[in-house]
Amino acid sequence: MEIKQLTKAEEQIMQSLWKLQRAYLKDVVEDQPEPRPHSNTVATVLKILMEKGFVDVEVHGRVYSYFPVVSKEDYSSNTMNNLVDSYFEGSFADAVSFMVNQKKLKLKDLELLLQHLKTKK
Repeated sequence: MEIKQLTKAEEQIMQSLWKLQRAYLKDVVEDQPEPRPHSNTVATVLKILMEKGFVDVEVHGRVYSYFPVVSKEDYSSNTMNNLVDSYFEGSFADAVSFMVNQKKLKLKDLELLLQHLKTKK
C-alpha cells in the first residue's frame, strides 16, 4: 500500500489521533494547538483523511469516533524514506552527514545511534 503525503493541517490532525488513538471530533479539536481551528475545519480534514485511507470511523448513533488506520511508525518511515530519496539520492549516510554538518546531530547522538545499531545486530 502506497502511503500518501499529508498536508501540514492533515498531519496535525493525525498527530492528535495517533496520540489519542480513538477520538470524537470535539476531542480532536481540543487537542489542537492554539489558536484552535473551527470544528467544521477539523471535520473536513478528518473526511479528507478518511478518503486518503489514513482514518476510519465508527458510528455511534449520530456521533462519530475516529481512529487512525495508518500507524505513526509507518507514516514516519515512509516520510523519511521519501526525504532521503528526494534530497540525498537514497543515501541515509549522506542524510546523517548533512545533519552533522548543519550541527543538528551531535557526537553524543551519533554514539547513541551506533550503540543502538550494534544492539540490533
